[in-house]
Amino acid sequence: MSRFCTLFSGSTGNCTYIGASGGGILIDAGVSAKRIEKALLEREIDLTTIKAIFVTHEHTDHIKGLRVFASRAKIPVFASDKTVEAMLLRNDVGESIDLRVFEDSVSVAGMEISRFDTSHDCEGSSGFIVKTPDGRKMAVCTDLGYVSDTVRQSLLGCDLVLLESNHDIMMLQNGPYPYIIKQRILSDSGHLSNVACAAELCGLVRSGTTRIVLGHLSRENNHPELARTTARASLIDGGFKEDIDYILYVAKPSGNKVLVL
Repeated sequence: MSRFCTLFSGSTGNCTYIGASGGGILIDAGVSAKRIEKALLEREIDLTTIKAIFVTHEHTDHIKGLRVFASRAKIPVFASDKTVEAMLLRNDVGESIDLRVFEDSVSVAGMEISRFDTSHDCEGSSGFIVKTPDGRKMAVCTDLGYVSDTVRQSLLGCDLVLLESNHDIMMLQNGPYPYIIKQRILSDSGHLSNVACAAELCGLVRSGTTRIVLGHLSRENNHPELARTTARASLIDGGFKEDIDYILYVAKPSGNKVLVL
């Protein structure tokens, strides 16, 4: 039995738990260590079973609680060489952190974790695939301006995919953000829109994905129901039926339930 939970999602902080019989890992630690610990305990996840943290990139909403949580738990932190370099340069991690460069794949807690490149406005940003001992395959893929062939091929065949559905394009274009920020978000190194996310979903379900989690929603430029409606419309057009061919979730900023696969 494998478990997945988006503990925190969005611009206020990101942290995802994936676990199996041998323990679990966190992907990102973008809120305080205290909040992460509380969220795990609320879900009856023993803190001592967390064996590593994997970092997608060095932006604050993904590493805010990293230093404290990793120090307390005495667990290694894995990230790409460019992400490690950026965190060290900005002094985001202390000397007490067991920081490890990770470019291909590694085994932790009986799970195999592999990384793939994503397109974001920082070097070395990553998505992750996690294979559990019972044969499940899960993906975490947020903070990307577009879905490259590398990303698409990495996600195909996963049982569960957490994919960014950050913004509605019209809401963003007509919203209060400065023009330069809007252009950053809309660029190929920004964030994935509802439409761009939805365009990938039929291919995922066709390849065997049964659980889809829409994540990293913008509070200012999106609504959960809008993200859901856009995703469902694409899947309906593809001939797929919700709760029969797939189950669709929209990750809230916090308070998400544990999914059991």
